[in-house]
Amino acid sequence: MVFSGLSQRLQGILGKLKGRGRLSEADVKAALKEIKLALLEADVNYKVVKKFIATLQERCTGAEILASLTPGQHVIKIVRDELTDLLGSAAQGLNIQGKKSTYMLVGLQGAGKTTTTVKLASLLKSKGKRPLVVSLDTYRPAAIDQLDIAAQGAEIDTYRPQGANPVDLAHKTMAYLNDADYDVVLFDTAGRLHLDAELMGELEEIKAIVDPVEIVLVLDAMTGQDAVNIAQGFAGRDLTDSVVLTKLDSDTRGGAALSVRAITGKPIKYVGVGEKTHQLEQFHPDRMASQILGMGDVLSLIEKAEAAFDQEQAEKLQEKLRKQQFTLEDFREQMSQFRKMGSLDEIAGMLPGAAKLGKMQFDEREIVRFDAIISSMTPAERINPSIINGSRRKRIARGSGTSVQNVNKLLKQFATMQKMLKQFDGFSKKGRFNFPFKI
Repeated sequence: MVFSGLSQRLQGILGKLKGRGRLSEADVKAALKEIKLALLEADVNYKVVKKFIATLQERCTGAEILASLTPGQHVIKIVRDELTDLLGSAAQGLNIQGKKSTYMLVGLQGAGKTTTTVKLASLLKSKGKRPLVVSLDTYRPAAIDQLDIAAQGAEIDTYRPQGANPVDLAHKTMAYLNDADYDVVLFDTAGRLHLDAELMGELEEIKAIVDPVEIVLVLDAMTGQDAVNIAQGFAGRDLTDSVVLTKLDSDTRGGAALSVRAITGKPIKYVGVGEKTHQLEQFHPDRMASQILGMGDVLSLIEKAEAAFDQEQAEKLQEKLRKQQFTLEDFREQMSQFRKMGSLDEIAGMLPGAAKLGKMQFDEREIVRFDAIISSMTPAERINPSIINGSRRKRIARGSGTSVQNVNKLLKQFATMQKMLKQFDGFSKKGRFNFPFKI
């Protein structure tokens, strides 16, 4: 789960306030001190933390909060509101203007510009646009080939002007576009290992030539405070209009996401959550704030599921859940479906109270192993796993070439998924959405 460490800390801190009948100023100050420490340990910029805590203290020590019958809930709501504001308030997409919209992707080497260029092009193509991607990186070995290969895999057109000077390539591309039938052009610019005057000067020249609708700064979320410093450097030269954070699926403390917008004033528009072309998601500050505080992100889950699930299969699954007929065969099928949405750990993290469900994360080898284990069971065992006792587990382990521990792990994951899917069905019965995931 994104921000897992920070999320657990904040949920623990705020959870202590939930059951209190009254809150004193001392209670609030103690909680805010812990929140401040949690944010700093998550690598959030110190100035951002200082301002954030000051705002919380002002709002959380008012007479309305201290006299409230549910002060803990009020404090949690205030923290969520302020986190949302810190992250950017509202979700935003790329600006699109005129018949030909040009974009520059900028950033340091290794941030993921080339991959993000293709991801954005693919996203725009899915919205009916005709994108073209162009590499202006003549410094990094095989950079142009890398873009070509990635674009070809996503069925995105590329253009390769001849030359060794990025500024000349930008001129040639703009001349080519006069007669070309594309309405969106994304320029993958060269990066450096660190900020320098030569890089900035080159980017400013390219900007003057291509007249971009938007300059997208690609930042590696794993670089923490360095990402904030990089963002300041680009923004200070007017070379940033928006931000894409990559590698947000990694084991990162998340401080960059909570700092960049506050420091630069530039919105985070998308986040990269994997290497595949479809693993670029629009950034929703309100949903992210809710997820960090353990309130879940059901709307994003709905959107992921609608894209991955077959509606007819889903309706059959819903009926099985209501009749309590969810079997290990269904589990095997659902593992395949859920894998299209991301890791089960990520999916579970989007559910309210996700921490109570336990961790669900396994690699491709484990998927294969689980499949072998289920195949080694009798039809009766697949329908009713409760009959699988110790001797049956040993037989299943031998038949699948695995261990009893692996069999136990599968059965535990099955029970956890049952809880998840029952929770989905519970949302449906309350009218929040029709299972699976249709608003």
